[in-house]
This record gives sequence, C-alpha cells and structure tokens, in this order.
Amino acid sequence: MSGQVLFTALVVAVGLERVAELVVARRNAAWSLARGGVESGRGHYPFMVALHTGLLVGALVEVWVRRPDAVPVLAGTMLALVVASQALRWWCIATLGRQWNTRVIVVPGAPRVTGGPYRLLPHPNYVAVVVEGLALPLVHSAWVTAVVFTTLNGFLLATRIRAEDAALARLA
Repeated sequence: MSGQVLFTALVVAVGLERVAELVVARRNAAWSLARGGVESGRGHYPFMVALHTGLLVGALVEVWVRRPDAVPVLAGTMLALVVASQALRWWCIATLGRQWNTRVIVVPGAPRVTGGPYRLLPHPNYVAVVVEGLALPLVHSAWVTAVVFTTLNGFLLATRIRAEDAALARLA
C-alpha cells in the first residue's frame, strides 16, 4: 500500500475523531444551554470550523497533488505527536465532562475545572490543537499545509483564548 493511501487513512481517521467530538460537543452544548449556559465568541466559530476542515482537506490535497516524499524518521515522530495530541484532547474532554464544548459556553454557577491537564495549563486542549495542526500534515511532508494552518491557527487562538478567558472570568 502506498504512503499516500496510508496517509489518507490517517486523515480520514482524524476526521472521524472530529465527528465524534462534534457529537459530544452538541450533546454538551444542549446540556449547558438547558442550565442557563451563556455562549461567547460566536463570531469566530465558523472560521474555526473552516480552518480545521481546511487542515484535513489541505493535507490530503497537498499530498495527492504536490506528491511530497514522506521522510520515515519525520513521519514516525509526527505520527507519535498526532497520537499524543489525540490523547491529550480526550483527556481534556474527559476532565471537563459536560462542560467541554467546541463552542465557548459557560454555565453560571458551575465550578471552574482545575483538575487533570487543567492543573498544569490553563488551555491544554489548544496545545493538542497546535501539535496536531503541525504534526498531522508533516506525517507525509505536507509542509505547506502545516505552515498555513499553524499561522492562521495562531491568530484564531489569540481570539479564542481571549473570548474563553473573559467568559471564565465571569464565573468568579
């Protein structure tokens, strides 16, 4: 089986993981909103969805059109980072429980979660996003996608973290 086919399978697996996230997020959003949750940062959400979709599509297009050679040592290291980022992401999801969401929804009176990876970092899920956004395309040397996603994601995260921090400050 060719490296391109294996890479495509990996990107499809990550895409299916994203669908699972959206199922959990939708259920948790409904739970939060039913308890008086307030959404913040709604304006940047469509850009976030487009950017994350673009990561998956861009990596596939770059690998199939530009046909870069996969570098085995780089591929193995980047694959390990992709797996680690998924583990961190799901640790965040498990730690936040019903409060985890792809949107910024805060339930008034809910306690701020400070356990799990949140005892180490204020926004550990974004560490997972940054690592995955760089590592996934580089599994098959799709460096253009890695650079474009990482750059645009930096701007998005600056906006997202400000919105999230402001929403969380209202809990105190």
